[in-house]
Amino acid sequence: MTGYFFLDWAIMAVSLLNIILLLWLGLTVLLNAEHRTWGIWIAGGGMLMGGFFFISHSVLLGYGLYYVSRGMDVWWHVGWVPVVVLPFAWYAVMLWYAGFWDDRRSRLHRRQRPWLALSALLAAALVGLLLFANPLPSYLQVAQLKLSATPSLGGVPLLILAYPAYILLCITLSLDTLRRPGPSARVMGDLARRRARPWLVTASVALFLVSLLVAWVMLWIVLNARHCATPRVSIQMALTVAWFDLAISALIAAAVVLLGQAIVSYEVFTGKTLPRRGLLHHWRRVIILAVGYSTVMGWGLASQLRPLYILLLTTLLMVTFYALLAWRSYAERERYITHLRPFVASQRLYERLLTPANIGEIDAETPFRALCKDVLGTRSAYLIALGQLSPLTGPPLVYPDPVREIGFFPPDLASLFDSPQTMCVPLDPASYAGATWAVPLWSERGLIGTLLLGEKQDGGLYTQEEIEIARTTGERLIDIRASAEMARRLMMLQRQRLAQSQVLDRRVRRALHDEVLPRLHAAILTLNNDCGGASSEAASLLVDAYRQTADLLREIPTTVTPEVARLGLVGALRQIVADELGAGFESVTWEVEPEAERRARAISPLTAEVLFYAAREAIRNGARHGRGADPARPLNLRVGVAWRAGLRITIEDDGVGLATVREPDKGGGQGLALHSTMMAVVGGTLALESAPGAYTRVTLTLPEIAE
Repeated sequence: MTGYFFLDWAIMAVSLLNIILLLWLGLTVLLNAEHRTWGIWIAGGGMLMGGFFFISHSVLLGYGLYYVSRGMDVWWHVGWVPVVVLPFAWYAVMLWYAGFWDDRRSRLHRRQRPWLALSALLAAALVGLLLFANPLPSYLQVAQLKLSATPSLGGVPLLILAYPAYILLCITLSLDTLRRPGPSARVMGDLARRRARPWLVTASVALFLVSLLVAWVMLWIVLNARHCATPRVSIQMALTVAWFDLAISALIAAAVVLLGQAIVSYEVFTGKTLPRRGLLHHWRRVIILAVGYSTVMGWGLASQLRPLYILLLTTLLMVTFYALLAWRSYAERERYITHLRPFVASQRLYERLLTPANIGEIDAETPFRALCKDVLGTRSAYLIALGQLSPLTGPPLVYPDPVREIGFFPPDLASLFDSPQTMCVPLDPASYAGATWAVPLWSERGLIGTLLLGEKQDGGLYTQEEIEIARTTGERLIDIRASAEMARRLMMLQRQRLAQSQVLDRRVRRALHDEVLPRLHAAILTLNNDCGGASSEAASLLVDAYRQTADLLREIPTTVTPEVARLGLVGALRQIVADELGAGFESVTWEVEPEAERRARAISPLTAEVLFYAAREAIRNGARHGRGADPARPLNLRVGVAWRAGLRITIEDDGVGLATVREPDKGGGQGLALHSTMMAVVGGTLALESAPGAYTRVTLTLPEIAE
């Protein structure tokens, strides 16, 4: 201690602050790293070593320059180990982070390789001096400013001569590395590196100023130690060194805060693809704890309070901080619940299905807007369904303008994602309507959609928690929309079938009561009269009644399930085309792979029936509408059955096509809407393609997993 209260308070507070921040950052990097590579160990170990240095620094400060003991001499020598190692460790970590070892042919590697060798030699030489040459004076000699007992050159200790040049070289090379880094092999690494570079560069600049001050104070001490003849001069030198010490410690604290901001905001050393919001919150709390604790403890130590009072102050700080932490945790919980309400609110699907007047699409806009605005803070977003659920979910959800057309996305959107472990993929904003990131959405049946995100409102990076919430919410919204649409279609179909059944029942009842029964009654009366010519009249009445009954029976829907089970899916399709639908085409071409036909026989009866009815509907639509307004137009049909990681049935005609390609569920009547729904029920898809005046193609796909 210098004897100046406020100076001692400030020096001790900054030293304690550096201890807390460096130890927390070092442990956080090591414990949260995705893969603990040697670079991670150097980065985390370097910060722990820095914290250990400030522990020795605080011990030396606490006892003062004039308290000499063997323990103080140990702390003095041990504290120099991180002082020598840390500059080279910082340089090595910056090289590792900039991709120096990723590509040995890069410009960064060629530029820095000789300088790395030189700095490594200097570091090894200084460590060798510490281990074998005893380049440091004892703590007693330092207190007495007797520096001539160590290996020196021209009266100046070798360590004092070499260390300033060594630290200046390492920090300068670190700045050059950050100014021109190499390419990053990490997902989103270039963006994170670009965002984190200002923080790391500023931290390196602060360390560069530290190196200048260290060099200056070392040379100043050596030059003035020879003229320190009186105690008054010695005290004045100690006071000057204390001010230098405060400035150097404050610059190191600033560099640590900047480094911590880069670590928690962009995960520069942990290897994570995305930063985590929770890590940033913990970092802010650690800063608050470190500032509060170091300020109070620095005051207590500078005031030379008794240990009991310092212990009580520590207890008070611990309880206060824990209470504040619990308070903020509860406030964050309330905020999370508020943000969660739009996602868990009931869509009243049951009431919508039971009340015909309320049948319509569920409200997916509200939770989607809450996700984009309140959770993600994004400028734009698009929720697009892919795969087997796309026919059921309707148009994509768009934020912030739901009615805005999103334009055309590249057709290979699904090919961007190769694994459920892929968290997000960068995009070209010009090709994806301003979206810069694509988040894949998966289910048990594979890829079901993607969430395209634009830049954040604040220009920052999306955190890992935000992407996970967006992914879960997007999957839930697509699943809810598809399930609700499927339930709506099936309910409408059920109501339609009930209405048709009631109409048919009433027609049968009316026909039997008003037409068939009177004729049978008349025939019976005629036969009972047994007059001449009565037999022929009765026979005529019976024939009419028979025909009328046969017509009614013919109108009742029949089932073809036994035919599909007996002939197989492909055989039943061939029979239905030959017996009923083939007359509507000039020619029918079959392209059936034997492997596909064999596997089609192994499909469950229910799934085969759904495929059969969907294919029959597509063929029937082609025969009915393919010629358009020209009945004489030639019309040809091609039916293909192939196996492409699942069964694929293609039904294509060369008719007039559709003026505009429509989704299967946008047509009139039940039509393909029913069959696309039933295909989704069994795990398949129905896709409709058409070119006006050229062709209409319906593709039925059943993945192998859905069989």
